[in-house]
Amino acid sequence: MGTTLKLYNTLTRTKVDFTPIDPDNVRMYVCGPTVYDFAHIGNARPAIVFDVLFRLLRHVYGEAHVTYARNITDVDDKINARALRDHPGLPLNDAIRLVTEKTDRQYQSDTKALGCLEPTVQPRATENIAKMIAIIETLIAKGFAYEASGEVLFDTRAMPDYGQLSRRNLDEQQAGARIAVEAHKKNPGDFVLWKLSSESEPGWESPWGRGRPGWHIECSAMSERYLGKVFDIHGGGLDLIFPHHENEIAQSRCAHGTPVMANVWMHNGFLQIEGRKMSKSEGNFFTIHELLETDKFAGRKWPGEVLRLAMLMTHYREPIDFSAKRLEEAERLIAKWPVAEANGAAPDERVLEALSDDLNTVAAIQALHALAAEASSSPEAAARFAASADLLGIKPKKVEVSEDLSAAVEALVAMRLEMLKAKNFAEADKIRDDLSARGVQLKDGKDPATGERVTTWEVKR
Repeated sequence: MGTTLKLYNTLTRTKVDFTPIDPDNVRMYVCGPTVYDFAHIGNARPAIVFDVLFRLLRHVYGEAHVTYARNITDVDDKINARALRDHPGLPLNDAIRLVTEKTDRQYQSDTKALGCLEPTVQPRATENIAKMIAIIETLIAKGFAYEASGEVLFDTRAMPDYGQLSRRNLDEQQAGARIAVEAHKKNPGDFVLWKLSSESEPGWESPWGRGRPGWHIECSAMSERYLGKVFDIHGGGLDLIFPHHENEIAQSRCAHGTPVMANVWMHNGFLQIEGRKMSKSEGNFFTIHELLETDKFAGRKWPGEVLRLAMLMTHYREPIDFSAKRLEEAERLIAKWPVAEANGAAPDERVLEALSDDLNTVAAIQALHALAAEASSSPEAAARFAASADLLGIKPKKVEVSEDLSAAVEALVAMRLEMLKAKNFAEADKIRDDLSARGVQLKDGKDPATGERVTTWEVKR
């Protein structure tokens, strides 16, 4: 690829030419899920964004020369609370295992449905406790951490340039603090590296007693283990800049004596639902699973490739308004694209150029749409379109319908109405799902004259 890859670095607030530390092993770390509940649609955005970057890096440097680590946080107080709520009769460790394993399985299924490749490695926090303890011991020995009231805390005052990523001034933070400093803390901004566990909480033996790690130390330990003390790219959502990523940097740099933790820091923008912040209290909180498998959002299921394209229709650093209208636009767009195989073809230079400009997926999709129009002209153009779509992780699917479509659908619609009258909802749902899989969308309503249920249908384009 002749085009230079440029990425926006949150640390420097500039777009930089990307130069890997080692072109034979380009290394990227992205903060993954805390597995206490099914991932919501906001969690889908970093999964998709950094999957596109993973694909692009593999294209540029070769599949064997890119290491992508995305962690799984499976020790967290939210997990403990969910385990106690859902499995009150079980020992806590058994209940925690049930919660984390079920949630992790669902996350893997969801991200696969969204077209995401598996990362090279998905380390679990509970499998890296020894590494966390070793880093904390180093921080204490170097004077960057202290033990107080059963906790080990990072001393933010001991790091002169703490706050570089978020551009937060430590003095201003402390002067403006609205709450009193906890008695055992030296400074308001000091954060927990290790805390003691009660008998009813999960814990591991450590030099400071039986306890569990703070949130931030987990990522410092896992990134070092799999990517080294300094690596190429660290990614995550905008909401993680402070305190999570700021504190990761503090721990890692002070423990290892390095000027940086990662050379490039990348953050995707926030997501809203129909113009409003997503929250359970607003009634607009949706999991990826719900969008894929239920009709909770806009009265229907949404295919994974449509959800993915809708996400990529906004630049990753910009806020995104996730709406039914946006999904419908994505669906109409993808329906116009050909179903083709790459057959070893290279992606089109226009798509590569767009993605190489700080993952400009908006321009890449525009180029892909132009390619779709060219695809009918020759097998070579079709193959180039397919290779370009693959680079974005999008796989257009062919709508399959029978030759005598109208009669077949009407018969199934009539059958489904009978099932609904008989309250055989499982079979009725199966008919609807089978038709949806074949590109036929059903819409239920009422006859204005009789009040009886009626069903109309259309072929999705």
